[in-house]
Amino acid sequence: MSIAHGQRIVEGGEPLASARAAMILLHGRGASAEDIMTIASEVQRPGWAYLAPQAAGNAWYPNPFTAPLESNEPYLSAALGMVSRLVEQAEDSVPAQRIILLGFSQGGCLTLEWAARNARRYGAVVGLSAGLIGPDGTPRDYPDDFDATPVFLGCSDVDPYIQKNRVVEAGEVFERMGAGVAVRLYPGMAHTVSAEEIATVRALVESI
Repeated sequence: MSIAHGQRIVEGGEPLASARAAMILLHGRGASAEDIMTIASEVQRPGWAYLAPQAAGNAWYPNPFTAPLESNEPYLSAALGMVSRLVEQAEDSVPAQRIILLGFSQGGCLTLEWAARNARRYGAVVGLSAGLIGPDGTPRDYPDDFDATPVFLGCSDVDPYIQKNRVVEAGEVFERMGAGVAVRLYPGMAHTVSAEEIATVRALVESI
């Protein structure tokens, strides 16, 4: 575990300095870095570093991801800045093409929003039960291109927090931005991560 920029970061796998690839994992509201690291433990490969920052008060921003953007400030900007610093830190050792960005629920929304605002070629972007941040109808004119980055979006079709149309919308936006997108909606699933989603993430890890 380390502290960076006042942020507690739980680390797993290979130390970043000697890693050949890295995964950054962002936890959901009310959860912890340790919780999301259970995903890392299920997809662990030799040579990978796993980094999971801890949100203050176990939330990255106070209101739902569909709330007006300004209602989640200054927390949202602070959280996006934290991801930028963490990616920069990872890139000191590992190229962006070998970095997977993954988040679940609120952390998934943060992952997708950060990636959309900082699009280029990454190892992969994974949003589990997640959509882009902002109310319905928010303009999605992000300027950059994903250069065929694999993007996986998985969610229940009846998730109580994430409307399926917002998952589909995120997929369309990322596709328009040049990503290789796979969207999976699981019938009747709870607000959780399924074994099939873990298998998909494991395949992405193994492909890098």
